[in-house]
Amino acid sequence: MEDYLIKAIGFEGKVRAYSLVATNMVNEAVRRQGTWPTASAALGRAMMASTMMATMLKGNSKLTVRIEGKGPIGAIVIDANTHGETRGYVTNPQTHFDLNSQGKLDVARAVGTDGFLSVVKDLGLKENFTGSVPLVSGELGEDFTYYFASSEQTPSSVGVGVLVNPDNSILAAGGFIIQIMPGANDSVIDEIEKRLSAIPPISKLVEAGMPPEEMLYALLGDENVKILDKLPIAFKCQCSKERVENAIISLGKEEIQAMIDEDGGAETICHFCNEVYTLTGDELQELMKQA
Repeated sequence: MEDYLIKAIGFEGKVRAYSLVATNMVNEAVRRQGTWPTASAALGRAMMASTMMATMLKGNSKLTVRIEGKGPIGAIVIDANTHGETRGYVTNPQTHFDLNSQGKLDVARAVGTDGFLSVVKDLGLKENFTGSVPLVSGELGEDFTYYFASSEQTPSSVGVGVLVNPDNSILAAGGFIIQIMPGANDSVIDEIEKRLSAIPPISKLVEAGMPPEEMLYALLGDENVKILDKLPIAFKCQCSKERVENAIISLGKEEIQAMIDEDGGAETICHFCNEVYTLTGDELQELMKQA
């Protein structure tokens, strides 16, 4: 199944809804990071929630999500933009534990709960918008739900799920965000809560081949959903050799000369995609002229 995201409204505009299938996107991140299953689930959940959150923004805006719960996985960092392009990494990708008491990957143990979920939104203005909330469970779906309620005052339900194959590749990844808009009455809220309590785990729906549209039909009822937009999504890193060169130029002549004298060149690895960029001494000499 192709990866894509659906934007919709429900109950005549009283509900805003997003859903996605992101198996390929998460699998690409997992492949590049070399994550073990529990880390893969944590990274995938964070990427999907961040992807949906980014598509709520306007124009060419983007956001960065940082999750630090003091667990063994370390920090999780996600970049996403309004075009459905997302990248992410975990500090300690080789993190894995036995299944938890519910028979699921123990994401909460890997992430930890003694910390914060922070969101920085770049809306193209002079200053970025920053919001931060304490982690409430470490399972991430609940933590993003709490972020929306606390930092953005929008009652929401966030569901994200990742299934991992025995060979550590991704079997299925998908998710949804349901948001209650002002003016929604109790009957609408009760109907949604009833459906949410009855629906199987979201990753199981993706594994069964359910596309994003049908997820929303299951969550809200066919007759209550109006699809607004369909957006392709993908893992995409914005790194390039040119960006690396510009970063080195910004260090100044003395730092560049030190690189030449001590190492005869320079090598850097992108945190997000693990792409290696190598610059020779001659290339550094050219950059020093521009510094």
